[in-house]
Amino acid sequence: MLKTYLYIVTTQRKGRGVFTRERIPANTVIEESPVIVMSAGERKHLDQTLLHDYIFEWGQDKKHCAVALGYISLYNHSYASNCEYFMDFQKDIMRIETVRIIENGEELTINYNGDWDDKKKVWFQTG
Repeated sequence: MLKTYLYIVTTQRKGRGVFTRERIPANTVIEESPVIVMSAGERKHLDQTLLHDYIFEWGQDKKHCAVALGYISLYNHSYASNCEYFMDFQKDIMRIETVRIIENGEELTINYNGDWDDKKKVWFQTG
């Protein structure tokens, strides 16, 4: 499930990102997409490629990784994110949900640390 009002834009600063054509209420599920789960061994290979920037740690023990389908791998990081992601390890799906009202034309962001308000430093330069 992917809301039809979502679209991709290439920005100067962050590359591709997910935006909305409509105002979205808080606590709205805007996307639920399957993931492709890979082993720790496969992750070693992925970490040597551009896909490293698009995978998520997967499983309770985080020994696996996953590539999310849909738009999920294109949501940019923000420490003041307006969305949060949830993982269902049993069904191999991820869900994106808004944490506040998002205005028409606004970029939708997630916090790459997992929790929408987690201020722990990420592995890449932000700014």
